[in-house]
Amino acid sequence: MKLSRLIFILFLFPISLFAYIPTTEVRAVWLTTNWGLDWPTQGTSVQSQKEQLCKILDQLQEANFNTILFQTRAQGCVFYRSKIEPLSPYFNHDNDFDPLAFAVEECHKRGMECHAWIIAIPMEKATITYTGKGKRRQAVLVQDKPSYYKCVDGRWHLDPGRPETRELIVSIVKEIVENYDVDGINFDYIRYPDSSRVFPDGDTYQKYGQGQNIYDWRRDNINAIVSEAYDTVKSIKKWVQVSSSPLGRYRVLPQISPNDGWTAYETVFQDASQWMNSGKHDMIFPMMYYREDYFYPFLNDWIANSNGRFVVPGLGVYRINEDHWDSQVITEQMQYIRDKNIQGATYMRAGNILSNVGGIMDSIRAYYITPAKLPPLTWLDNEAPNSPVNLQVYKDDEGYLNIKWDAPAEDEDFTYTVYVSTEEDIDVNNGGNILATGLYAKSYAFPVKEGEFGYYYTVTASDRYHNESVIAFPAFFSHSPNEQ
Repeated sequence: MKLSRLIFILFLFPISLFAYIPTTEVRAVWLTTNWGLDWPTQGTSVQSQKEQLCKILDQLQEANFNTILFQTRAQGCVFYRSKIEPLSPYFNHDNDFDPLAFAVEECHKRGMECHAWIIAIPMEKATITYTGKGKRRQAVLVQDKPSYYKCVDGRWHLDPGRPETRELIVSIVKEIVENYDVDGINFDYIRYPDSSRVFPDGDTYQKYGQGQNIYDWRRDNINAIVSEAYDTVKSIKKWVQVSSSPLGRYRVLPQISPNDGWTAYETVFQDASQWMNSGKHDMIFPMMYYREDYFYPFLNDWIANSNGRFVVPGLGVYRINEDHWDSQVITEQMQYIRDKNIQGATYMRAGNILSNVGGIMDSIRAYYITPAKLPPLTWLDNEAPNSPVNLQVYKDDEGYLNIKWDAPAEDEDFTYTVYVSTEEDIDVNNGGNILATGLYAKSYAFPVKEGEFGYYYTVTASDRYHNESVIAFPAFFSHSPNEQ
């Protein structure tokens, strides 16, 4: 088993050093597959692409990330074996390679959740031909799409007001949830296009608007897609989390920016607060790629409108490189999130993190110094499982400390968290006591460190809603070579 940095830190310093690390925290990252931005490298073998993804996940696990938003659909092409849409050209199709199945399996091996990130409305580029010469030269759209596709700025978009759009998106979500062990569905671009004020949906509005204000009607169209998708997911697997990544600023805040022209609610008709308050969303990852007054007041506004659902703000790490931000902008935002007990953070994007732009990966490693559990989805289920049983802690002939246990009596799908402490009464609310979490196996092993000290070890079980059992009866292990 690959050894975490935590093992070394654990035996070098007192556990009380980590007294203020939160026990639960969403630590997510967007892993972009379209155009091979984060993964995979083009023109390489299936085996090479698998190895590359494993390396990415290893690095994120080592930095104690616990959630991967894996781009599964973009521009109408998919990174899984679909009966509905074509395969993306950005991965190797040999040997029936299924990137989503592989990503889910490898994430779970590393104690991380895998959420299927879906680009909802934008599709591929439109085909345009030009006729005439000189001043008479005209662009003519080659119309080879169904009527529920609309062309905006040379790109096709689904028309959210058409029932066919809702049916297509819901069918894709259903296909993924039925066939893959994903932990979540994450919607991106579940909104009207940036140039929505000129979106060519007059015919759709005339047919379906029923006299409603067009802007309210558009918001209702997006609401309907979200609502049906949510209900479909929960009818198949209730524990699968449904989230989205709305624009970072929910609505105009008159005291901050009264003439704001870039908000989710007013600009692209994306009412994410309504989704949370109507119980059709479990969390949001708002794309808050801003700083100062365009970050903190708008994050507070999201929290105020969340109905207790999780708000996990997206931080614009890419701007360190593209816009010459000081990495301190991001680390200060991370600290604010933790100080305010906000559920966590997510980062755009994996490649920027792993390239350590502006030293940000170094900062994250120092910040996420121990693993963290995921917060419970109590509005879906709040009944904790029974504790694991038959806990054993022993050293094997190869010098590994083995911690093993049996599952609770219920025949359910559990993950496990291993704790360590100098005290028999182990505090599960102290993040510094977490040795490993998100384990699917009923065992954990690492090289024994010897010395005149001993620790208590225990384990808990968590269900798919992240409800956690009470601890198993702790076992003490002396690390003194004279007592082993």
